[in-house]
Amino acid sequence: MSTDTAELLQQHVIDPEVCIRCNTCEATCPVGAVTHDSRNYVVDPDKCNHCMACVPPCPTGSIDHWLPVLRSKAYSLADQLSWDELPAVQAVDALPVTAQVSGSTAFETVATSVPATANASVVNAASLGATVPPWSAAHPYTNLHGPKSPITATVVGNMQVNEAGTDNETHHIVLDFGSMPFPVLEGQSVGIVPPGVDANGKPHHARQYSVASPRNGERPGYNNLSLTVKRVVQDHQGQAVKGVASNYLCDLKTGDSVQVIGPFGSSFLMPNHPGSHIVMICTGTGSAPMRGMTEWRRRIQASGKFAGGKLLLFFGARTQQELPYFGPLQKLPKDFIDIHFAFSRTPGAPKRYVQDAMRDASAQLATLLQDPQTHFYVCGLKSMEEGVLQAMHDIAVGAGLDWASIAAGLKQEGRLQLETY
Repeated sequence: MSTDTAELLQQHVIDPEVCIRCNTCEATCPVGAVTHDSRNYVVDPDKCNHCMACVPPCPTGSIDHWLPVLRSKAYSLADQLSWDELPAVQAVDALPVTAQVSGSTAFETVATSVPATANASVVNAASLGATVPPWSAAHPYTNLHGPKSPITATVVGNMQVNEAGTDNETHHIVLDFGSMPFPVLEGQSVGIVPPGVDANGKPHHARQYSVASPRNGERPGYNNLSLTVKRVVQDHQGQAVKGVASNYLCDLKTGDSVQVIGPFGSSFLMPNHPGSHIVMICTGTGSAPMRGMTEWRRRIQASGKFAGGKLLLFFGARTQQELPYFGPLQKLPKDFIDIHFAFSRTPGAPKRYVQDAMRDASAQLATLLQDPQTHFYVCGLKSMEEGVLQAMHDIAVGAGLDWASIAAGLKQEGRLQLETY
């Protein structure tokens, strides 16, 4: 990229008013150009190569913004982190006619896939995760309600779904939309707008939560949905914090009103054709979309009008007591779903993660990896992603399979969906 100060740069930026801080852009960027703090997600102009890999997965379109600026006046990361809204377009009319243009405004010639260099790693999430849904997925509705026009929902249920008194208190919250349309599918998410203002006196931005209920409602036939929310009381470094949205949601009472935006998500969707297999790999509240998929499959198979394939669940938590929905999972028939738990902090037992449980089931997973009817879904903390993908690679190689070919098929056919944060 030229360093000529007269160079006109189409600077890639993220609209802070529309962004729901879902981490999709950072997770999919193959060159590490996207970063964030507690306020904004931003793009480093010195790293961004306009490959466009981050644009299709963005659920809101907030990342599809390009500001024409002189390279010498490009917005720094510090500038972008301070934004509450996008700045006005800079005046560049005085630019010499010989100036070079970096990037494209129309993008007809810009690559729309991850550069070949990003495929060097066999477990690189940016190169392996699908950005298209399964071919049989239902059509999703997205962005029906934006940040400036949220819809009001009413709380009709709020209960803790892991053992009382344990760390990582997790709640199951049911929101009802009355007569207002808000259609969602399993795997989609919504944004919750907490009341009040932040430390800068600005209204809180929306926080994203995956829907935990099936498409016909937490209560079948009602216009409602459920969320799985962990009360945040410390950050990733163990420092005491009070998560604004999570504590607000966990403290809600029946009858309270909540401001909701969305829905979001057009690729992390379940297959709907008979015989399709679903392998679900999750930790903690990453179980939310898996719960929705499992319950929808249970309901349609119970009708006798749908012949589903295999369901496998690899579910991790620190302890059994902290794992959400442990009790209800025990009641699901073994011939309906094959469940593998992994607990990393059980006293007196070795640490065990979801990738360990996957390796224990390697023979079964190797067979499913070869089956074009198999769809994989991974949801949870970002730290689990590499271990899970490495396990898939190792299982394939151990069975004498061509991982590169299998991985390419999973991505191209929308059969490996990653949603980590």
